[in-house]
Amino acid sequence: MTLPQSPTVPATSTPRGRAPALAGISLGYFMVLLDMTVLSVAEPDLASSLRTSIGGLQWATTSYTVAFAALLLSAGALADRRGAERVFRAGIAAFGLASLLSAFAPSLWILIVLRALLGVAAAACVPASMAMIGRLYPEPAARARAIATWAAVSGAAVAAGPIAGGALVGWAGWRSVFLINGPIGLIVLLLTMGPAVRCPRGERRIDWLAQLAAALVLALLTDGVIAAGSGAWSHALWSSTACAVATAGFLTLERRSPAPVLNRNLLRDGRVRAGLLAGAAVTFALTGALFVLPLLLQQQWHLSALATGLAFLPLTVPFAVNPPVTGRIVARVGPRLPILAGLTLLSTGGAVLAATIFTSGGYPVLALGLLISGFGVSCALPALVTAIVNAAPAGTAGSVGGLLNAVRQVGATLGVAVMGAVLSAGTGWALLTSAAVCAVALAVFAFTGEPNAAS
Repeated sequence: MTLPQSPTVPATSTPRGRAPALAGISLGYFMVLLDMTVLSVAEPDLASSLRTSIGGLQWATTSYTVAFAALLLSAGALADRRGAERVFRAGIAAFGLASLLSAFAPSLWILIVLRALLGVAAAACVPASMAMIGRLYPEPAARARAIATWAAVSGAAVAAGPIAGGALVGWAGWRSVFLINGPIGLIVLLLTMGPAVRCPRGERRIDWLAQLAAALVLALLTDGVIAAGSGAWSHALWSSTACAVATAGFLTLERRSPAPVLNRNLLRDGRVRAGLLAGAAVTFALTGALFVLPLLLQQQWHLSALATGLAFLPLTVPFAVNPPVTGRIVARVGPRLPILAGLTLLSTGGAVLAATIFTSGGYPVLALGLLISGFGVSCALPALVTAIVNAAPAGTAGSVGGLLNAVRQVGATLGVAVMGAVLSAGTGWALLTSAAVCAVALAVFAFTGEPNAAS
């Protein structure tokens, strides 16, 4: 497959200083992902300290991903309008500050609000970072390798998160996991100061009312699923009804808006929709597993926080080592085969994890399931990024990146909400749910193929 030229930079232009800039962009995404994974092993300590239930833990996790997912849609358009590097640097600064405040949250609900603010800041960073990479690497093959490097460096956050979280929780409790983002943010700001990352401003409009409606839809959907999982059926019914009303309002606003939140041209292509579904399924499985397994390992298997973090190494190490290999495969043969392989591995890995729980298997079998899942994620995600970015019409790299990452964060939100709800029936059933979701995404993608490159 021949990759298109970047719409923002002529193919003959090669920005200077792009290696440090790429390192800074990747480290920024590292920080965003680290905040998602570092909290996973802190769940039991957080629940004990703030005296909360499974539902409270779900909201402490999903408040971040709800805001992240909903605002990614307009954050991409904002990056196109205001200049990607300006939006990126503002998001990094806000992320570091909100992280420091989270470390001193006196109650669960204040922590939830601060985590939502972290999601807002994260939304400013991710689509802007993808547009910046397109600016830095106009050559198709070089851009595919740069995206793979970005995925590998950021993927190290998934590897480092549980271990760093376990060590910090064992040393100073759950609050300490939020203190590490301040220094990381300062380094990112220094690395991305040069002219190489400067992006032109565009004329894209943003419909903030429709954007708020989208955020409300996702928040109400999440609340309904969490309430159902805890047996609060009346609460779940009210949330579901409100979600339906909010969805109708959002669709009405979208039809009338001159600047709709969703990119209609992309969504008309069934292959794009299949790629977005695949991205949602991958993060559904990953984030859901990172939510339910620490509770199993610490509360039933009685592992310490650090031992729990180390137990996740088979899942997380492939994120750091496999994306460059995937990037070379994508540059040579295109993204379709790695995406199919990744979804197959995720379906298999989820089934192995579920079987381990159902049969009371030991850690070696659990580790095998984690390893298979880890290679599945690290095969699928870099290839999906390349496939969707290459489908972007000229001048919309930021908004298309926002759409992909928004759908991924919707998957992460639903992974925690749905698998946490199914957790009442048993950890094995929760893990089997993730395997089923990935199997459905695999079937849809296999029958529809990868997104078309933009002409």
